Amino acid sequence: MIQELRIKNFLSFKDEVKFSFEASDDKFAEDSQVVKINDNTRLLRFAIVYGYNASGKSNLLKAIEFLSDFWFTSRKDLDEKTDNIPFKLDQKSQKEHTIFDLVFFVEETKYSYHLELDESSVYYEKLSYYKSTQPTMLFDRKLENEQSVITFNPVLKVSSVVKERITVTCLKNMSFFAARNQVNVSIPLIDAAKDWMRKSMMQNITPVTDLSLYAKKELSVNKSIVGYILNFLKEADFNITNINTDESEEPFPADMKSALLLIEGLPDKVKERLKTETSIKQIIANFEHTVENDNGIETYMMSSENGEESRGTLRTFGIETALYNVLNNNSFLAIDEIETSLHPKLLEKILFEYLKSHSKSQILVTTHNDGLLDLVDDLIRKDSVWFTEKEKSGITELYKLTDFKGINRLSSIREAYRNKRFGATMK
Repeated sequence: MIQELRIKNFLSFKDEVKFSFEASDDKFAEDSQVVKINDNTRLLRFAIVYGYNASGKSNLLKAIEFLSDFWFTSRKDLDEKTDNIPFKLDQKSQKEHTIFDLVFFVEETKYSYHLELDESSVYYEKLSYYKSTQPTMLFDRKLENEQSVITFNPVLKVSSVVKERITVTCLKNMSFFAARNQVNVSIPLIDAAKDWMRKSMMQNITPVTDLSLYAKKELSVNKSIVGYILNFLKEADFNITNINTDESEEPFPADMKSALLLIEGLPDKVKERLKTETSIKQIIANFEHTVENDNGIETYMMSSENGEESRGTLRTFGIETALYNVLNNNSFLAIDEIETSLHPKLLEKILFEYLKSHSKSQILVTTHNDGLLDLVDDLIRKDSVWFTEKEKSGITELYKLTDFKGINRLSSIREAYRNKRFGATMK
């Protein structure tokens, strides 16, 4: 589980900001929304970020997604970029390093990860863990003479041969973990963190993410998801009584194949496979609707294709599939503008079902739906609410609701927000 993330000089975060899942002493929803890791650490399962358009709230999610992608992206040569984007609205910051600090738990073991890089190179990378109150370095990686120099803690007993192989593989523009992933050896303490990074960080959901495609693929390989989704749809007053998936096969359009083969950076193996493909397999979800009319009770099948199902239904289908995986795998998921295509009451239902569950999963969402602020202390904890506000300089500030004094005396958090008590609204 994530405890905190510090970001400096990334996108609109010029100055260091800190986001944290640490819970306050508030006991509201303690049994379901707070996970007690140890006597000193209690972590939240949910956080929600408010801010007007272009205030930087999506950039918080992009920072997490950048790390998740960067950790395991291999580079073929030294000329490839790291894909890092520093703060661009200041001449000095454009030339400075971006810095990330992530603190997380793998079960009860606490780790801290540090990354310092620019658009072309990694200058410093370090992983530590805590066997006491002080961190113990597991590895650090520095850039010397345009080459990575990696140091392992002797307690790991990494052989000189393994160290050399990882060092040679670790180009200056890629993460240690991408290099380590290419060397077949066991380094337990590091691998526990690596496996958490790779398996627990789900891909961000954005307003334009094709959740229908994702959900159909998941359902086709895991039928147990159907019961979970049908139960939610029933409680949410949908008339959908069953979902099944079919696989169809159609000819591969020649113009599509030509366009795909022209994509820059496409691996040779993928290109060769594309050249031999003659058909495209497509998964179709069919929704059984049960209705009551003059003829009595009847059922009709509607396809996920050709606009037969509403965007709201398909969005709900996708989000609930993602949340099923989050809950069952104790994963982390970020959802940008979670309210997209969802009725406010349906959104409340989605959050209610997630927040009443018990797991070590975490979700971080952004929203413009200030109606959810009426649910603070009824469904949402005060320490789960965050805000972003952009200064005239283009710099994003990140802060939380509990930074403000007197919030317990407010009759309406929503009205206080609308009256600009917390900022993060249009001027």
